[in-house]
Amino acid sequence: MANNFLWEVSISEFIFVTMILGGGTAWLTGRAVASTWRTPLQLVGYMIILGLAVRFIHFALFSGTLLSPYYYVVDFIVIMIFAFLGMRFTRAGQIAQQYSFAFDRAGPFGWRRKGN
Repeated sequence: MANNFLWEVSISEFIFVTMILGGGTAWLTGRAVASTWRTPLQLVGYMIILGLAVRFIHFALFSGTLLSPYYYVVDFIVIMIFAFLGMRFTRAGQIAQQYSFAFDRAGPFGWRRKGN
């Protein structure tokens, strides 16, 4: 196994576990947090727990280290990006739909005031 600066397992295992499994779960969690109008701070709390689950999958399936603070932070940052994007994507749709009298959707992650 190639030990690298960003991942301790092979790149394919990192992509599969952290980006596909963890990132997909984080995206859906971000959407769920946004759909219930919760704050990004609550999303961070959920991602702390999900980061532990991702580290466990690395440990259980691919012989990664379970209690590695550095690789936990790497996994946490990756899944946090996916979670925030999922939350922002859903929130943009909510704002444009809920407040359609005042806002239009501006791309997949944003909104703007009508008339601007």
